[in-house]
Amino acid sequence: MKRIVVKVGSAVLTQDNLIAKERMLSLVALIAKLKKKYDVILVSSGAVAAGYGALRLDKSKHISKKAIAAAGQPILMSSYKSKFEIYGIDTAQILLTEDDFDSRKRTKMIQDIMEKLLDNGIMPIVNENDITATSDQLFGDNDQLSANIAYMTDAHLLVILSDIDGYFDKNPKEYEDAQIRKIVQELSEEELEAKSTANSEFATGGIVTKLKAANFLMQRGKKMLLANGFNLKATEEFLLENNHTLGTLFVPKKEQK
Repeated sequence: MKRIVVKVGSAVLTQDNLIAKERMLSLVALIAKLKKKYDVILVSSGAVAAGYGALRLDKSKHISKKAIAAAGQPILMSSYKSKFEIYGIDTAQILLTEDDFDSRKRTKMIQDIMEKLLDNGIMPIVNENDITATSDQLFGDNDQLSANIAYMTDAHLLVILSDIDGYFDKNPKEYEDAQIRKIVQELSEEELEAKSTANSEFATGGIVTKLKAANFLMQRGKKMLLANGFNLKATEEFLLENNHTLGTLFVPKKEQK
């Protein structure tokens, strides 16, 4: 069975500092369908946004992101658990840092845990460990984390669900004639070094972090799909019917779709 990693960001998962329940349920429903064809690993943001909502914090007052994440992480997992239970799917939480990929022993341990969970039909839900890690131990965004997870677990494809339809040839907010690049096989240094701007207040990435994730995988012979997380129809059609109507597929040069 082929393996895929699905990454979903805060912009998709949260709204008005709360978990966007209907969007989360749509994501879970899609994953339940995908599990009939693939092994699926979920990388999910949203803990910080969930923490803000749960604690009803005054944003004018400084509070550690770690404290907010600590409050939000169980809320995020509880929301996932209740929705996956509708489909009879058990869940497990895995919190990682960049250091977990620098040690062969730790990497092997994580790989073994992933395999055991997947072999038993349990849904691994991965997030970065903002709570106990120091700044130099963090990827800084889940786009990079998900790319490393995809490579470490030898996934067939990484799917990043965001608030955009794909990677455009120019900024669609500024140019009406902007077109989605459906297939990308190479990214320039200029594209990879552009300033990263995240649309969501709680997002830590942006288009550049997604391009870096794609580049990381393409250089290692793997693929990535960037698609819209608000409307999952195109992603479902691509993954279940091999019908590529929307979204950008990043493919290594040596591999043609």
